[in-house]
Amino acid sequence: MANEKSNLITAAGLAKLQEELDHRISFVRNEIAKEIEFARGYGDLSENAEYTEAKNKQSENEAEIARLQVAIRNAVVVEDDQISTEKVSVGTTVTVKDLDDGNTYTYAIVGAQEADPFEDKISNECPVGAALVGRAVGDRVEVEAPAAVLHYEILEIKR
Repeated sequence: MANEKSNLITAAGLAKLQEELDHRISFVRNEIAKEIEFARGYGDLSENAEYTEAKNKQSENEAEIARLQVAIRNAVVVEDDQISTEKVSVGTTVTVKDLDDGNTYTYAIVGAQEADPFEDKISNECPVGAALVGRAVGDRVEVEAPAAVLHYEILEIKR
């Protein structure tokens, strides 16, 4: 596919994607097939809400399977021995000080496929992650985020 792009990802992130794909193929797909078969027993499929719902679930699951397959196929794994703590990159954890309010924040920089802001895992493609990548301890960074301009100083980079 011409518009597919490679995605940086950690080995753990790739394993998690593969696990989800395997689960959707081996378990979710079978459960939905059972739901469809059961719903067929209600008769006329044109007015069968259970059948329609099960077919919608099937479509959503197949779309997610396809998305996961593309993500895995285009994954470029960042190996631990490739990760330097000299500069912020995918696979590092960075601690920054917000120069506006004085608070410190620690973020794991990950590929877009494994980002989870609720776990402080930010993508190298999001505004904050993109601004931090390639920077070193002591650098001051200005981030144009959707809600405001943020000002950070990098305090620590580790694996």
